[in-house]
Amino acid sequence: MRGRVIGNISNLYKVKTDKEVYLCCARGKLKQENNKLLVGDIVEIDQEQKIIDKIYPRKNELIRPPISNVDQAIIVVSVMKPKLDLYLLDRLISIISYHDVEIIICFTKLDLLENKSDIKEIMDYYQKIGYSVTNNNDIDKLKELLKNKVTVVAGQSGVGKSSLLNKLNPEFNLITDEISRSLRRGKNTTKHVELLEIESGLVADTPGFSMASLEQMSKEEIRDSFKEFDLYKDDCQYRDCYHINENNCAVKQADILESRYQNYCKFIKEKDE
Repeated sequence: MRGRVIGNISNLYKVKTDKEVYLCCARGKLKQENNKLLVGDIVEIDQEQKIIDKIYPRKNELIRPPISNVDQAIIVVSVMKPKLDLYLLDRLISIISYHDVEIIICFTKLDLLENKSDIKEIMDYYQKIGYSVTNNNDIDKLKELLKNKVTVVAGQSGVGKSSLLNKLNPEFNLITDEISRSLRRGKNTTKHVELLEIESGLVADTPGFSMASLEQMSKEEIRDSFKEFDLYKDDCQYRDCYHINENNCAVKQADILESRYQNYCKFIKEKDE
C-alpha cells in the first residue's frame, strides 16, 4: 500500500494512506542502503506488518529542515516585532526557488504599523514580479492556496508561523513564540518536522529554515533565482551578465526594488569571500 510519511517518533514513522494513518518501522534494507527516510517521502508499506518496504523517488529534498516532496512554501514575514527583514526574505526566496518550490509570502503584524504605505509598495512589488502575496488575516485566501498541496511554513523566530497555523486550524493548538518566552523555554518553539492535515493538503511548521544557507548554490543559480532579472536580461549587451560591475547593464538600469538589488549583490559577494 502506498502512503506518505507525515511524521516520526524515534524510529517509528507515521504514514498516511488513503484509508488511515499507520505507525510503521523501516525495513532493514532501507537502513543498509543509507537511504534515510524523510517526512514527506512517498513510500510503500506492508500494512499488516506495519513495515515500510520502499521509498519512491523524490521530486525535491530540503536539508534543513529535512523534508521531501514539497510543493510550496509560505514565507512568513513580520513588519514589526521583529522588524521587517528583507535580507532574510530575499535569502529564503533564493534558497526555496533553488529547490523548485513555489513561494507564497505572508506578511504579519500589519496592525502595528501607523503608516502602511511603505509596506504596501513592498508587497505590491513582490506581487508584480510573480509571487503570491498575502497577510495573516486573509485566512480564506491562505486556505485556498493550501488545498491539495504539501506546504512548508518558513521564517525567523517570532514572526508568527505557529500563530498563523493556529488561525488556519485552531485544533492544531501549536505553542507560540510569545508563550514559549513567558515559560522561559527559548525562542525556537518548533523542534521537529511534522505534516499537519488542513484543507485537503498537508502543511509543516519547519524549524531551521531561517538559518538556511546559500552554500549549495552557485553564483549563477543565485542570479537566476531573482526572477525579475529575466524581464531585462535579453536587453543586456553582456552574455551571462552578473548585473553588478558591468557598465550599461540593462538590469542595473531597470526599475528593481533597491533593497532587493542590494541583497542580490550581498549574496554574490558572500560567494566570493
